Amino acid sequence: MTARILITGAAGRVGTFLRSRLAAEGRVLRLLDIAELPAAAEGENVEIVQATLTDMATMEAATRDVDAVIHLGGYSLEESWDKILHVNIDGTHTVLEAARRSGVRRVVLASSNHAVGYVERANGTAGDYLFPRPDTYYGVSKVAKEALGSLYADRYGMDVIALRIGSCFEKPLDVRMLASWLSPDDCARLCEACLSVPSPGFRVVWGVSANKRGWFSLDEARALGYEPQDDSETYAPEVLARDGELDPSSYAAKYVGGAWCGPDFDTAAKEAGR
Repeated sequence: MTARILITGAAGRVGTFLRSRLAAEGRVLRLLDIAELPAAAEGENVEIVQATLTDMATMEAATRDVDAVIHLGGYSLEESWDKILHVNIDGTHTVLEAARRSGVRRVVLASSNHAVGYVERANGTAGDYLFPRPDTYYGVSKVAKEALGSLYADRYGMDVIALRIGSCFEKPLDVRMLASWLSPDDCARLCEACLSVPSPGFRVVWGVSANKRGWFSLDEARALGYEPQDDSETYAPEVLARDGELDPSSYAAKYVGGAWCGPDFDTAAKEAGR
């Protein structure tokens, strides 16, 4: 079992989900975030690091004596190019390079469906290694994250797994998420598989649950040893009663990235003031 795991972005939603679910006897979770993190509870085997992931010296210290890194840190929504470049792209390079310098052999990267957001749903099942078609600057940062992971795997022999996470919430928030949902428990199961599979090299896998309405491949995730247990269908009656079925002509129905492919997410135009 992996003894010490560094989780960046540990104060965020997914990091919070994993904090309790990855706890195990003999394991230390080193939790890093620029935001304040709750102190360790009684009996909780965690190390709290409040720091930025964009500083190399800080990250070298944070990756010392670590067996694996789960890199969740960064902006989780669309932001200006400068912010995305500095935190999501440069920050990922800093995390990977610090891990290399510290001798960390395994890194799990939180990628996203938005790395391939402009893939049309009509094309059928979304494969694990879809060619990048980002829908936003945020999506571009996830493509860059995958590319950096590939580089560090090939050049330095690190094991790097990029998880194209669909929608990780306690329960699906809308009709689109009935296809893309990743339950918190399944998220932990997927991370455990990524941490324990022998010598994976570089992989790109979808991070979704076993959703009846899903259309994302689970082949590569299952090849790692992931066995999802949850299904968004449990919540379908509630969601459909509230929202109805998707309009087939909507961005949410047409594209992997959903509404992020629409005009409201055109950050370049907004920054240019037109």
